[in-house]
Amino acid sequence: MILQRQPLEKTATSAAGIGIALILLLTQNLWISAKDVIAMTGFSPTIVNLRERQKIQEEIFEEEIISKYKNFQITDVDKGVKHVKMTKYFNNKPVRINIVELSTCVNQNLSIEPAIASNTLASRTKISKIANRDNAIVAINGGYFKPQTGTPLGTLMINGKLYTGPIYDRVGMGIFDNHFDMARIQLKGEVKTNKGGFKIDNVNQPRMLATHTIVYTREWGENSPQTPKYGTQIVVENNRIVQITDNSVKIPENGFVIVGPQSKLSEIQTAKTAKLNIEFNPEWKNVNHIISGGPYLVKNGEVFIDIKEERLLAIGGRNPRTAIGYTKDNHLIMLTADGREGASIGLTLSELAQIMKNLGCINAMNLDGGGSTVMFVNGKVVNKPAVSGGIPLSHTLSVRKTG
Repeated sequence: MILQRQPLEKTATSAAGIGIALILLLTQNLWISAKDVIAMTGFSPTIVNLRERQKIQEEIFEEEIISKYKNFQITDVDKGVKHVKMTKYFNNKPVRINIVELSTCVNQNLSIEPAIASNTLASRTKISKIANRDNAIVAINGGYFKPQTGTPLGTLMINGKLYTGPIYDRVGMGIFDNHFDMARIQLKGEVKTNKGGFKIDNVNQPRMLATHTIVYTREWGENSPQTPKYGTQIVVENNRIVQITDNSVKIPENGFVIVGPQSKLSEIQTAKTAKLNIEFNPEWKNVNHIISGGPYLVKNGEVFIDIKEERLLAIGGRNPRTAIGYTKDNHLIMLTADGREGASIGLTLSELAQIMKNLGCINAMNLDGGGSTVMFVNGKVVNKPAVSGGIPLSHTLSVRKTG
């Protein structure tokens, strides 16, 4: 009997060890897939084990939310998604704040991604139309944009496709399969031809300097912008140079148009082939989406506001605000604060940064604010923007269910 009990005791001990290890990992709210469990333990988890793991994650999330937002109004949006309404006071004056906190560990059927107003960049529409079109359960306004056209002013990538490049290397948030990252973004773009290569300054952005060389893709619109003084345009289709002109031209669906100074582009005008190569600093391999704004609010767990470095001095003062950030356990936090009225006076960037830090963000950044600030939750706008329903927007950051 003793010889028979030893293997059973060893098996029971191993199983208990596995259970303890899993529970310890779960209490840290880390995402662990079935494949990870097999790799760590050598055991394949059963459906019961996975369900139990999911249940524990949900319970931890619930407890964290209740503790963090004690005494505030908390509403369930979906599994792993909470909407919180609160009023904070600064100098004895109120600020209405709406927060959505979510965990893709708790709900793996959540997709977090930017969304543009239309199929081209030169478009604006209200947040409700964008969110309803995409069946989003949550959406907030995105980064800065050119009011006249709706073109995003800063880095915007959706599903691996670059729509617009960075301006002034402003901060952006990268959205990956299982985590987030945040950094100031630099474009490393080049057009390579059979006669050599040359650096480009941006992609699908309004021209800031006549000396800039900018690439325009079909996402910009049907036609390229006007040629700058002493400039030229080179049309590339299917990696072949098909036209050189001084005028605005139709952008090929399978190509792009290079617009820049004649002096910079003259050497390659006899080239036959051209290929666009885009990289970023940081490298951010396997990034799915990027949305930018600025300035930083929290960096590596500390308040950090680089308003001067990102050339955003004009947005100082007390205003309606929109911000995003993420915690050490990859909870996404989306925040709006109403302003410019007696019932809600808005926030300074310093106040906003401190709130995001207090909410547990290890990195956070400001998005477009003022009249753009708007939050949409489960079919309706939940804050009170100056314009009912919010002004027409260039793009949003949306959360939708995939399953």
